[in-house]
Amino acid sequence: MQTQHPLMPKVRDQGNQYSQYSDLNRNTSGSSLFADQTSLPELRRSLLQWYQQQGRDLPWRTTRDPYKIWVSEVMLQQTQVKTVIPYYQRWVEQFPTIKSLAQADQQTILKAWQGLGYYARARNLHRAAQIVADQRDGMFPQTLDEAIALPGIGRTTAGGILSAAFNQSTAILDGNVKRVLARLTALSMPPNRAQPELWKISERLLDVHHPRDFNQALMDLGATVCTPKSPQCTACPWTVHCRAYATHLQHQIPMTESRSELPHKQIGVAVIWDGDGLVLIDRRKPEGLLGGLWEFPGGKIEPNESVEDCIRREIKEELDIEVSVGDRLITIEHTYSHFRVTLNVHHCQYVSGEPQPLECDEIKWVSMDEIHIYPFPKANEKIIAALEEYQRTTSS
Repeated sequence: MQTQHPLMPKVRDQGNQYSQYSDLNRNTSGSSLFADQTSLPELRRSLLQWYQQQGRDLPWRTTRDPYKIWVSEVMLQQTQVKTVIPYYQRWVEQFPTIKSLAQADQQTILKAWQGLGYYARARNLHRAAQIVADQRDGMFPQTLDEAIALPGIGRTTAGGILSAAFNQSTAILDGNVKRVLARLTALSMPPNRAQPELWKISERLLDVHHPRDFNQALMDLGATVCTPKSPQCTACPWTVHCRAYATHLQHQIPMTESRSELPHKQIGVAVIWDGDGLVLIDRRKPEGLLGGLWEFPGGKIEPNESVEDCIRREIKEELDIEVSVGDRLITIEHTYSHFRVTLNVHHCQYVSGEPQPLECDEIKWVSMDEIHIYPFPKANEKIIAALEEYQRTTSS
């Protein structure tokens, strides 16, 4: 038997309140993608009824705290719900308020974020929390323009926060919503080429009486029914209105952009040991990819350069020390959004020189017992795991 959504008791108490709606009469003329005004009330009603029965029970939907909703919205950028849930729960326990997040140091924040990837999200969340704490006494803004002005908050994120926390009529257009609307209208181009039109559609569809539930229902529809592959059209409340379904194009829409092959970089990485069993790590500069995280030093292998020569050269250029390059520890393949890398990791022995942070913010000699207190990127976590395995096999 289907269960009611946990956040819908008011809906049940008020009876069939989704049965009648009037058109929003929004001034969004000119949309060639969605001109049928008469179906809007039925689209809203059917989606909200579906959500009442099928909406997901997610931890951030049990709160109206804009801060906690904000955290969830940022974590859900580029990351699946099942991955986000444990991170979200730990995060709000460790940083329960905007002010507590603002007061934390960046290294603590990056460590709490470790494994979620796209670390600029965490840095922006921290900066934005400091702004809200300093300028608004920790109170999240309640206007779209003020929310968008904060670091890391775009129109969709702001719309999601304001509708979920304050029940404001602010539209959203994340990846799930783009896909739903592209299929609903049988969009004949990739969604990213039609964003102004898709925003108009999202605004027009939005139920001004129940924006919180409507936006969450729209996201759930894309996440659980109107999925990228094998959409479950027979379970969709919008099947009778869906132009892609009517024309048997639901598997071809949304259209995708042609993508060139990702650039591939070969990287030489050094695990530098001193005579006391410590290893050398460095902290990346705060800006750019993986900013503020710790890593094992190294760099790109130049054409016709061996891994060993690359490591010796990079360590001299980055740290101004000499090392002897030993055996290979591990080779790691890792893909980022715009390129992929092969990390060729070797044991190295410190020879001479005083390490200097020439290309980074900080360097440390650390033991394997304490290395886990530092935030590392995912690929470097694999290096640490390989080192721990190496120590177990060599000590036995």
